[in-house]
Amino acid sequence: MAKEFNVPPVVFPSGASANLPNQRRAPASAPTFQPSRPTAGLGPNPNLPFMSFDIGSAQPSSSFSAAPVFAASTISSGSFEDEPPLLEELGINTRQIWRKTVSILNPIRVNSNLHEDADLSGPFIFLMAFGLFQLLAGKFYFGIILGWVTVAALFVYVVFNMLAGRSGNLDLYRCLTLVGYCMLPMVIFSAISLFVPHGGVVIFTMGAVFVLWSTRVCTQLLVELASGGEEHRGLIAYACWLVYMLFSLLI
Repeated sequence: MAKEFNVPPVVFPSGASANLPNQRRAPASAPTFQPSRPTAGLGPNPNLPFMSFDIGSAQPSSSFSAAPVFAASTISSGSFEDEPPLLEELGINTRQIWRKTVSILNPIRVNSNLHEDADLSGPFIFLMAFGLFQLLAGKFYFGIILGWVTVAALFVYVVFNMLAGRSGNLDLYRCLTLVGYCMLPMVIFSAISLFVPHGGVVIFTMGAVFVLWSTRVCTQLLVELASGGEEHRGLIAYACWLVYMLFSLLI
C-alpha cells in the first residue's frame, strides 16, 4: 500500500498582500553578514588597492607636476589689437594693387618698377570684373575667361623664352601677372560696350583702340622687366596683340 504523507494546509495572509505568494523567511536566529571594518587607529589594508574619492583633499600626482602654467601676460599679448589685417595675412596689398592699376591707365608712360613684385590679386579682380560685365550683357563667360588667360599666359611665356633664349629670365608666375594686369583696358572696353550698339563701326574702332592699348602696355612691361626681349619687341608685341584680340572677340 502507498504511504500517506501529512501535508499542512497553506494559509494566505489577508489584506493587500493576499495575492502575493508566500515566501520563506530566514529564521530570526540566522546571523546577517557584516563586513569587518578597520578600526580608527589602523590604516587601510596594504594588500588591497585603495582609491580616495575626496576631491578636495586629494593631492596632485607627481606625473602632472610639470604641467605648463599660462601667465596672464601670455594671454594679453595675443589680443586682437596686435593682429595684422586680414588682407595682409592673405598677401593682398590693396595700396600696391591701386598703384599698379593707375600705372596701367597711362598708356604713354608705364612705371615698370611697380610691377616687379608679382601678385595674382589684381589680375583676379580684373578678370572677375570682365566676366561680370559680360554677364550683364547676357554672356556667361567666367570659365572661358579663366581658361583663356591661363593659356594666353603660357603662350606668351613660351614665345618670349624662345625669342630671348638663355638670357631670358621671365617666369610663368610673373607672365601671368602681367597679362592679367594688362586686361584692365579690356575691362573698360567691356563696360563701355554695354552702352554702345553692336555690329557698327563704332564698336570695332573702340575695340581696336583698347586692344592696341593692352598690347602696348603688356609689351613694354615684358621687355623692361625681363631681360633678352628688347631686340624682339615686334614679335613679342605680335603675340600680345593676338592674346588681347582674342579677348576682344568675346565682347
